[in-house]
Amino acid sequence: QVQLEESGGGLVQPGGSLRLSCMISGEIFAVNNMDWYRQAPGKEREVVATSPQPGTINYANSVKGRFTISRDNYRNALYLQMNNLKTEDTAFYYCRAKVWLSVEVPNSVILWGQGTQVTVSS
Repeated sequence: QVQLEESGGGLVQPGGSLRLSCMISGEIFAVNNMDWYRQAPGKEREVVATSPQPGTINYANSVKGRFTISRDNYRNALYLQMNNLKTEDTAFYYCRAKVWLSVEVPNSVILWGQGTQVTVSS
């Protein structure tokens, strides 16, 4: 079964950095959209950054200039480099991917990871 797995979360002081990883395990035919979302307690899940396809990246205004997405197509991985972290970045971070499982099936599916906790506190 195809799954997403996030890692790299943890506790960091304000101004510090973390690098999150999202790995697609299992066999897929293709992937285009790979995105990062986050959700803080009492708030709706929000977009952090999106990559509709390799080479195209969009960032939420709240993280522009601080967060950077990169993709590894060989490993089917998505990374989120987070610099100059702020307390308001504290949230559960989720990876989302749009994939095609087989060349025989034209329908794509949306996969969500289980999330990784990021806590920014002194």
